[in-house]
Amino acid sequence: MTQHVIALDQGTTSTRAIVFDDAGRIVASAQREHEQIMPRAGYVEHDPSEIWTNAQWVLGAALRRASGSAESIAALGITNQRETAIVWDRRTGRPVYNAIVWQDTRTQPFIDELARDDGVDRFAERTGLPLATYFSASKVRWILDNVPGARADAEAGHLLFGTPDSWLVWNLTGEARGGRHVTDVTNASRTFLMDLRTLDWDDELLEIFGIPRSMMPQIVSSSEVVGETQLPGTLRGIPVAGILGDQQAATFGQAAFRAGESKGTYGTGNFLIVNTGTEPVRSRHGLLTTVAYRIGDEPAHYALEGSIAVTGSLVQWLRDNLGIISDSNEVEKLAASVPDSGGAYFVPAFSGLFAPYWRPDARGAIVGMTRFVNRAHLARAALEATAFQTLDVIDAAQRDTGMALGELRADGGMTRNDLLMQFQSDLLRIPVVRPRIVETTALGAAYAAGLATGVWADRDGLREHWREERRWEPVMEQAERDRRVRLWHKAVQRSLDWVDDDVRGLQATD
Repeated sequence: MTQHVIALDQGTTSTRAIVFDDAGRIVASAQREHEQIMPRAGYVEHDPSEIWTNAQWVLGAALRRASGSAESIAALGITNQRETAIVWDRRTGRPVYNAIVWQDTRTQPFIDELARDDGVDRFAERTGLPLATYFSASKVRWILDNVPGARADAEAGHLLFGTPDSWLVWNLTGEARGGRHVTDVTNASRTFLMDLRTLDWDDELLEIFGIPRSMMPQIVSSSEVVGETQLPGTLRGIPVAGILGDQQAATFGQAAFRAGESKGTYGTGNFLIVNTGTEPVRSRHGLLTTVAYRIGDEPAHYALEGSIAVTGSLVQWLRDNLGIISDSNEVEKLAASVPDSGGAYFVPAFSGLFAPYWRPDARGAIVGMTRFVNRAHLARAALEATAFQTLDVIDAAQRDTGMALGELRADGGMTRNDLLMQFQSDLLRIPVVRPRIVETTALGAAYAAGLATGVWADRDGLREHWREERRWEPVMEQAERDRRVRLWHKAVQRSLDWVDDDVRGLQATD
C-alpha cells in the first residue's frame, strides 16, 4: 500500500499543508494567509493564535482533499519561518504578546549596545552568527522587558519560548495537557542562544539576554518522532517526526545532503545554503554558519547561508503599498512589457541589508530615476533586485568555500517567474535549474518525517525522486552583465548610512 506523509509549512505570509505520497509527489494541499501586523516603523508581528487556527484548518482541508488517495498518514513533518519569536503561558496556552517576526528591527539599540566594544562578531565563534535583530534572542528579551508581568512569570517558570515549530508541536501534541516543548537543531541554531558545537543552549548567552533556561525548548534532531497529534478525527495519532527550519527544509527537499551541494530558495526572502559537512565553517565574507540538519543520533551537518530579507515580499509591497499591481502574479507580465528597468535600480533594504552586508543602517532606495521610468520599469527593477541580491550572496559563498558553483538549484514560489530565472542565470553566468516540485520546503519536512518512520529507507533513496523541470542558460553579453552589476553596487552604496542616531530614536519611539 502507498504510504503518505503530510507536511505543515508555516511561512512568513501563510501556512500550508501538503500531502505527499512515497514517491515524493503532491497528492493534495491547502493554504491560508495570515495578517501582517506592523504597528509602527520597524515592527513586524504575527498573531500566534491565528497561525495555530490556520494550521488546524489547512491540515484538515488537505486531508479531506486527499481522501480516497491517502487512506492513512504515516507521519507529519513541520517546517517554519525560523527566527520569529513566540512566548506563551504554559498554564493557559495563550501567547503573552504577538509573535515578533524575523524581519522586525525594534531591538537594534540593544544589539548596538552588545556590539559596541567587540563588534557584531562578538559571539560568532560560538553561534556562527553576527549580532543582529534578525535572530530570536533579542526579541524574547524585548517581550520579557516590555509586557507587564512577563519577566516575573518567566522567572517563576510559567512562560515558554519557541520559534513557530515549537508553538505548533506544543499545540499539536496536547498543549497545556502535556504538549511536547521541543525545537530541532536547525531552528535552535537561529536563536543566537545555541552553541554550534555542543548543540545545547549556552548559559552565558541566556544570561546576557536575560532569558530563563526554563523557557527554552528541548533541542531534538531534525528527523525523529517527538510525539503524536492529539487533534480530533483523522488528525489524531499521527507521529510528529520531522522538524526543519524552512531554508534547511528546502535544502533537504533538494536532496543537497553532501558537502558542496547547495540550493537557493526564492520566497518572501531569498536564502542560499551550501552544505559544508559535519564540521562548521566560519564565514569571512558575510554569510552565516548554521546547522543544515541532523538525522537521529548521527552527527549534525552544517552549512553556510546567505540570508536576504526582502525579495518576494517586495512584490507584495508593489501590490499593497504602491498599487502598481492588483495581484502578485501580474508582476512578470508587467515587467516583461519593457526590455529593461529603464536605468532604475531598487535596493529593498526595508529592514536594513542582510547578507553579505549586514548593514542595519541601510534603508530602501530607488535610484536612477528619470521621467522615462514608469510602473513597468519599477516592476522589472523589483524583480531584478532579487537576482542582484542573490548574486551578492553566491559570490560570498564561493569566496568562503573556494568552490565555484556549477549550477544553482532554485526553488520557492518566485521560481515560477521565467523572466526572473533567466535574468538570474545571466548574472550568475551558470545554469539555473528548477525542480519538478518547487515546493521543496514542504517536501523536505515530509522527507525528514518519512525517514524517521520508515516511509523512506535512506537519503540515497530520496535523491532518486529529484527531477529537473526546466533549465535556464546565460544569454546576456558579458559586458552588459558587468555594467548592470556595477550599477547595482553603486545603488547599494546609496542605501547605506541612512539610519543615524536621531532617525533610529525616532523609529524606536514612533
